[in-house]
Amino acid sequence: MTTRTSTWRVPIALVALGTIPVLAGSLRLVDLSTGSAVMPPNPHFSASPLPVVMHIVSAIVFAMLGAFQFSARFRRRHRTWHRRAGRIVMVAGLAVALSALWLNQFFPRAATARELVYPLRVLFGVALVVTIVLGFRAARRHDFAAHRAWMIRSYAIGIVAGTQVFTLGVGAAIFGHGGVTIALLLVSAWAINLTVAEWAIRKRARRRTPPTSLQVAMQ
Repeated sequence: MTTRTSTWRVPIALVALGTIPVLAGSLRLVDLSTGSAVMPPNPHFSASPLPVVMHIVSAIVFAMLGAFQFSARFRRRHRTWHRRAGRIVMVAGLAVALSALWLNQFFPRAATARELVYPLRVLFGVALVVTIVLGFRAARRHDFAAHRAWMIRSYAIGIVAGTQVFTLGVGAAIFGHGGVTIALLLVSAWAINLTVAEWAIRKRARRRTPPTSLQVAMQ
C-alpha cells in the first residue's frame, strides 16, 4: 500500500462509518422542510424542529469534516486548513452535544430505554463538551499530543450513531428487540468507540516514545 493511500485510509473509514446516520439525518431534514414522510413520523420533531435541525446539521459537519482531520500527511501539509477546519469541527461538536442534551431531556423515549440510556446520554453529552474544551485548551498551549488525544476521544463520542447502526443491526438480529437489549446495544457503541480511541492514542504514544537505554542496548 502506498503512503498516499494509507494516509487517507482512516478518513475514508470514518466517512463510511458516518454515511448511514448522515443519510438518515438528511432525509429527516427533507421531512421537516417539506412536510413529506420519507422517515417515520415523530410528533416531537414536528412540534419543535429547531433543536432537531441544529443537531442534524452540526452532526453532519462534525462527522464529515472531522474525519479529514485524521489524515496526518494532509494535516502536516495544510496546517492553516487544519486549524480553520478544526475550529469549525469544535463548534459543530459543541452544538451536537448541547442539542443532544436538549433532545434527551425534552424528547423522552420509551420507559426502559429512558431509564438505562438517559443518564448515559447526559454523561456522554457532557463528556463531548469537556473533551472538546480540553482539546482546544491543549492546542492553545501547543501541547499537540494532548490536543490530538482529546479530539480523538471527542470524535469517538460524537460519531457513536454510526457505530450504533452496526450494534443495533447485528446485535438485535442475534439477541432480539427487547427494551433492555436495545438499550444495551445502544450503550455498547460508546464502549466500542472509546476502546478504539484509547487504542489509537496509546499506539501513537508508543510510536513517538524514544527507546530507553536498555532497549537500545538489547538491539
